[in-house]
Amino acid sequence: MNSKAQPTHLQSTQSGAQTSDAHNLAAQTSAPNHAGQARIAVHNASEFATPADVKQWIKTQAQALGFADCGFLSVHHPLFVQQTEHLKQWLAKGYEGQLQFMHHNHHLRAQPTLLVEGAKTIISVRMDYLTQTPTPRVVTDNAYPNQGIIARYARGRDYHKTMRSRLKQLALKIETMLPEWQHLNIGSEQDFIFRPFSDSAPIFERPIADAAGLGWTGKHTLLINKQAGSFFVLGELFMSLELPDDEPVKEHCGSCSACIDVCPTQAIIAPYELNASACISYLTIEHDGIIDSKYRRAIGNRIFGCDDCQLICPWNRYANITSVEDFAPRHNLDNSSLLELWQWQEAEFMKKTEGSPLRRTGYVNFLRNIAIGLGNADGSTEIITQLQAKLGVHNAMLDEHIHWAIKEQQVKLENLKP
Repeated sequence: MNSKAQPTHLQSTQSGAQTSDAHNLAAQTSAPNHAGQARIAVHNASEFATPADVKQWIKTQAQALGFADCGFLSVHHPLFVQQTEHLKQWLAKGYEGQLQFMHHNHHLRAQPTLLVEGAKTIISVRMDYLTQTPTPRVVTDNAYPNQGIIARYARGRDYHKTMRSRLKQLALKIETMLPEWQHLNIGSEQDFIFRPFSDSAPIFERPIADAAGLGWTGKHTLLINKQAGSFFVLGELFMSLELPDDEPVKEHCGSCSACIDVCPTQAIIAPYELNASACISYLTIEHDGIIDSKYRRAIGNRIFGCDDCQLICPWNRYANITSVEDFAPRHNLDNSSLLELWQWQEAEFMKKTEGSPLRRTGYVNFLRNIAIGLGNADGSTEIITQLQAKLGVHNAMLDEHIHWAIKEQQVKLENLKP
């Protein structure tokens, strides 16, 4: 999600610096895809005089598969050891909340070859996910308090399967070309191995993309691309071909602190440092159980994730519209009222979230998030009635949030009296 929870935000927490993780690429260098290009290359080895030619061919194929761009990084890059130490320091501060998995598998993070034996190069890819360009430098989500706001990456199908499937397709395209690249001594067809990843293993996703030239890490810990902003997700293809690294890009945040200033819960405690346990993306997606009352008003009507630090970022005036159909909103999730969503029964939730990131929260935590949203909505006797209807139906945790929301509504109605 770029994103964690939103892939991008909470993955960035893995690095201490998101991508998601969150959360992511440099200028697009992919050449246009021309029909017949692969056939020409197969019959003309002179098309590939250097490993750089191979990289350009791979970037072109990646673009044809829906990736906005890709970068290359050696599995032996020093960032892996550096980021592992950075992660340990971040964890020592207690910023991970309930993300206990982040304490595990440090050895795999530090040595990617232990994760994929025989891997030599990582291809880092970016996939844009916006289906509609937001107004630059304006956060409008909380301007509609009766509407349930879902992070933009999560309004369509879960991107993870699509990402892994297309990375596999890219690997298979590469495999067909190996005989034509034998003279370059970058790897053979006989020992070719690969493995695609999408937010599914102990990998420093955002730092890899940063080092591979796909963008720079913003102060919100998401990756920013000069030509595309930050509304994209990341994936990786580990493979046994040995290709030269791409160069990282310079950061361009300067003195801007818009993302830090706009964060509703002040989770960005310093430039490049995120307290995940206070981040709305973490609270509404990863956190299980009671959400501390000190965060509830700040959460507003955000019921799954939060885009505020991206919406306010001036670089997102360059955000791209996705070419990947899976990100198209389903079941009106980009325009549903809180009361509509509150009335979903569990069977309806399970049906409408099939193949959706929303399934991750579970039904009761989904209701918990909506209850908070209803507490922050405009004062309404109908909202109170609907909240009361679910008291005692599920568990004490949900009841706690319903009681809070009812009290918030009662205060608002009282203040409306002449």
